[in-house]
Amino acid sequence: MSGNAPSRPPLVLIANAEEWSTRALESALGPEGYAVLRAYNGKHALEHAVTGHPDLVIVSENLPETSGLPVGQTLRSEGLVSDSTAILIAATAPTTREQRMAALRAGASECLGLPIDGEELVLRLHAYVRAKFDADRARENGLVDAGTGLYNVQGLARRARELGSQAFRHRTALACVVFAPEVEEANPRGRGDEAMAAALARVADAFSQSGRTSDAIGRMGHNEIAVFAPDTDSAGAELLARRLTEALQKREAQSGGTSTPRLRSGHFAVSDFSDAPVEPLEMLLRAAAALRASKTNGEGVAHASPSRF
Repeated sequence: MSGNAPSRPPLVLIANAEEWSTRALESALGPEGYAVLRAYNGKHALEHAVTGHPDLVIVSENLPETSGLPVGQTLRSEGLVSDSTAILIAATAPTTREQRMAALRAGASECLGLPIDGEELVLRLHAYVRAKFDADRARENGLVDAGTGLYNVQGLARRARELGSQAFRHRTALACVVFAPEVEEANPRGRGDEAMAAALARVADAFSQSGRTSDAIGRMGHNEIAVFAPDTDSAGAELLARRLTEALQKREAQSGGTSTPRLRSGHFAVSDFSDAPVEPLEMLLRAAAALRASKTNGEGVAHASPSRF
């Protein structure tokens, strides 16, 4: 793999009943430094995930006695793989929008359809595995918030600097969006803090499942979550805020939640980071200031218009 070399070969769990298909993937991944763990049905895939701790999972859409979707959903919902482990559903034909949406709702990172470009696939897997290793290192170095599983302030600051350096080199856009859930005000018995902690955990879970692999998501202070999004300008930041808010609403509806947290958000974005007289941490402060100056509309989504370059 290119970039920061991992200390061990990335392990890919491939769940596929067709020997030829697994061998084809192995022939592409082996020269790139990947190790492969095979499973031939859903039951074995779940068992191998628990014992093997894969860095990436590729599940065939068609498995004996089941399909790939419930396998991916079980892997994700029961925590058999970490939140940072990508799950890819491999279809046996070109995919439809309905298939891709179903895969995302099941907790998969994406749905791969035929034909598959081998070189493109390897590059995609590199990105997923780099994000997984980054998350692993963050946990090992104490850069993860225990309450949400997101980056803590130190971890977010480090990733923000890395994304800023990348945006500077490539002269690309960079955005920071800060969210805050709203809950009922604290009552005399102090349940407000408990409600806020529960709301923040639900928001963090929805964002972890729905955020892009390239985004850096972290907790700020008591009740704010920040997202640094590369290749995202101001318009893109507004779309990101809507998308993550909708992802939370859908996740709450699917789980039967009756009190979806209302979200406020503020953002700060630059269209070319190399020309912007601002550092990533200053972007974070400006986005947070936009959040606090915002007013919430009837749907619980705040609109902010900070200065941007």
